[in-house]
Amino acid sequence: MKKLQRRGQLPILTYHQVSPQADERFRKYTVTPEALSRQMAWLAAAGFTPVSLDETLGRTDNGRCVAITFDDGFADCAEHAAPILRRRRFRATFYLVAGLMGGSSHWLAAEGYAEMPLMSWAQARGLAANGSWCQSHTMTHPRLPQLPPAERLAELRDSRALVEQRLEAPVRHLAYPFGAFDARVRAEAAAAGYATAVSVQHGFACRNEDRLGLPRIFISGHTSLLDFICLVHSGQTARARLGGAFRAARRLGGRR
Repeated sequence: MKKLQRRGQLPILTYHQVSPQADERFRKYTVTPEALSRQMAWLAAAGFTPVSLDETLGRTDNGRCVAITFDDGFADCAEHAAPILRRRRFRATFYLVAGLMGGSSHWLAAEGYAEMPLMSWAQARGLAANGSWCQSHTMTHPRLPQLPPAERLAELRDSRALVEQRLEAPVRHLAYPFGAFDARVRAEAAAAGYATAVSVQHGFACRNEDRLGLPRIFISGHTSLLDFICLVHSGQTARARLGGAFRAARRLGGRR
């Protein structure tokens, strides 16, 4: 059974859509405002402090810190997630698809999902004005390893430059679209000026982790509050933790 969160480990929580109405095909990636509100209330009651990716760099002890991240920049997140965060005085990182702001998530159509509206630059400025951080999710949300080198570099560099220009704030952090990256993409992200890049690999981020391949904890539309608590503390759902405890007990029983 895995141990609980240890010193120097940071849970980076991954959200996508926050909406009261989920497209059935996208339900896995859609958390309701009610569920998000309960999760944020528990973090506050448990004494967790939401931090930026900048604040995690160089920390020797993350204590009761958590990073809250939202991928894709859906307009519903600006409408529904932002007020919940604001009530708790929580801040989060929103990874924006810079070339599609104010448009729709056309990349989802190729994945068999319905397209959804993306937030505008005005909405992104509102998030930043309330203390959250808007960072890069590339220009058009492609699978970076599949692109020619020149297109990869443009996706990485142009998105960073555009978000900095439109929001007048530094952009140092990247979320790989689809979590897809390899050694070439990682090197190009570094060359484009990113200090961190997050993936969809599951786990806590550690102080000595590769900062351009940070793992995260995915929060789905099916995540119960009990599972959320267990994920923040251990990186595992309640069922997985109980299953591990049961297997450990059986092993100990067999040694008698």
